[in-house]
Amino acid sequence: MRIPSSPEDRIPARAGVGLKAEHYRTIIDTMPDVGFFEVHAENYMGAGGPPHRYLSAIRERYPLSLHGVGLSIGADRPLDEDHIERLRHLRRRYTPGLFSEHLAWSSHDAGFLNDLLPVPYTAETLKRVVEHIDRVQTALGCEMLLENPSTYVAFADSTYAETDFIAEVARRTGCGLLLDVNNVFVASTNQQWNPVAYIEGYPLASVKEIHLAGNDRQADEAGRPLLIDSHDRPVEDAVWYLYELAVRLVGPVPTLIEWDAEVPPWPTLAGEAERAERIMLASRRETPRHAVAC
Repeated sequence: MRIPSSPEDRIPARAGVGLKAEHYRTIIDTMPDVGFFEVHAENYMGAGGPPHRYLSAIRERYPLSLHGVGLSIGADRPLDEDHIERLRHLRRRYTPGLFSEHLAWSSHDAGFLNDLLPVPYTAETLKRVVEHIDRVQTALGCEMLLENPSTYVAFADSTYAETDFIAEVARRTGCGLLLDVNNVFVASTNQQWNPVAYIEGYPLASVKEIHLAGNDRQADEAGRPLLIDSHDRPVEDAVWYLYELAVRLVGPVPTLIEWDAEVPPWPTLAGEAERAERIMLASRRETPRHAVAC
């Protein structure tokens, strides 16, 4: 099912940052030069209060992207229609230029799990994910971007490679894709994939947004590297390298710096966004191999 992308206030092909309460006053008082702000939808599903007052003030000045973490797109159960209705209300209220969610599940018969868990890449999962995305796009009346996961193990019963699975979801639903480059690096390190080959094999023509974040480097019981998608530190050099590759292939697209824990002072976060802007600026001098309509 083909759904047009959100028309209200398209996100520019610039760098943005995740909006955090620690930076509300700085943003309102200084009006920093960033392309957009992104918020987790579930943090703003209440009716009012200070978070909405600040978000409304910031939305008057900047484009906004909405990132969901609670739809449980991959769950083996029906979507929560109340949650979809709250998302629909939030989208009407703030008219974000982009809306995205994760290829993951977190809901269960016993309740909601505070984590984004992976799915097996099988025909059965594909059918379920396609049905769920169709439902969301129909209910919200806009395109949804699907984010590739950070994973730590693979399912033995998977019959699709991850990139092929995501490509087929995009083909069947018409959804866009959010390429999380840090997730590519985390999953490739943990599962001994080639991250360059992953990006080159990704359905890049459907990419409408990119995420960048920091990760926590640990080791497993055998002493092999184990990366955790922690969002609590600067983007590391290997991820910046993969981002440069992605932008050369796709062209400049809205790029978000995710920093959700151990949130730094505003200048640190702004510096990460500036680095992404410099990479996009350099890429504009080249002809991307994949054209993307934003």
